[in-house]
Amino acid sequence: MGKGAFEKLYHRLNTVSVLEGVLDTPLLGAFFAYVKREDKAEKLRAYASFVAEIYRAGGSLTALVSRLIFEDENVYIKAKAQGKEVPACVKDALEKELLAFSVLASLRADDFAQDMGLDEEERASLPTYESAAISLSKSYEMRVNGVGRYGYGVFSSYPMFRIDDDKKILPIKSADKTDVSKFIGYERERGLVDENTRAFLAGKHAANVLLCGDAGTGKSSTVKALVNTYYAQGLRLIEIRKDQLYLLPYVMGKIAENPLKFILFIDDLSFNKNDDNFSMLKAALEGSASARADNAVIYATSNRRHIIKENFADREGGDVHRNDTLQETLSLSERFGLSVLFSKPSKQLYLEIVHGLAIRHGLTPDAEMDIKAEAFALQKGNRSARCAEQFIDSIR
Repeated sequence: MGKGAFEKLYHRLNTVSVLEGVLDTPLLGAFFAYVKREDKAEKLRAYASFVAEIYRAGGSLTALVSRLIFEDENVYIKAKAQGKEVPACVKDALEKELLAFSVLASLRADDFAQDMGLDEEERASLPTYESAAISLSKSYEMRVNGVGRYGYGVFSSYPMFRIDDDKKILPIKSADKTDVSKFIGYERERGLVDENTRAFLAGKHAANVLLCGDAGTGKSSTVKALVNTYYAQGLRLIEIRKDQLYLLPYVMGKIAENPLKFILFIDDLSFNKNDDNFSMLKAALEGSASARADNAVIYATSNRRHIIKENFADREGGDVHRNDTLQETLSLSERFGLSVLFSKPSKQLYLEIVHGLAIRHGLTPDAEMDIKAEAFALQKGNRSARCAEQFIDSIR
């Protein structure tokens, strides 16, 4: 880059308006700090901070700037996602901004070294990073044209999310990478959930789903594997804890205008009969206007067929309408349009899973392995897909 190029880029970035949110990121803060420094030592320190941000994101400046652009929730991408017309002035501003960010994304460590006037010895000690020439205008246009698959904001970069205590929807960066192709057994059960998910993605009627049954049979893994499978088709998952069910209307409001499809996932669901969260989930399952989004379905797992915990006192209580109350609590599971039962595997299925896992890990199934696998299950107290996996891990 020629003399004064960094100052020119600095001024161009300071006129950004459509992608203004990108300016508030640590990377841009570090870059601005670098340009404003005059002393060489201060510039070196600012440059190191700039590179540190790149390293935290994987080591590529080009990839990091691209991700920041794609994740930005701005007026242009929101309008395009909703099929609205965008004013010409906004389009023109965006094009200029993408050109400026393309220059930033293409900067090399040598460009900084030249700007600081470093000699060969100083350059040798300079931390470097990856970068390449890029046209963000082209890649952003591709993203906009495929916004139904890519989405925008943080949803454009990750498949699974959680809600923190401040009601922020955050990505699960170490999300389960489970793949449907790696499952053994329960093909019918998984097929039902898969069929419903594909209907949902196709814009057809899709049910809220309850995956119930014995622990360790792969209920949660099934949901997460489907999200990984259909991520490229625009499917995302937001995990909601049972104590966060009161946030359902809030979450649905946050995603209602997003072109992506969302599974609101509640794992290991059960209630006590007086649980306040019961009514919130009931409203969402029954399609209450305050707790509904057209681009969301609820998938829940439970180790109980009836997800309301009940005792004999509840059956003999003094409520005049106790039968009505009892039926309402026991029928919450019926409010899911699709209930899929994952039963404890038979001995035959359990050994089939053991054999499949053994072959996958380079082991040869035989009669002795079957005896050991059965003994392992007996020690654990029951057969399950999880038990089979733990057994194979123990003999590898």
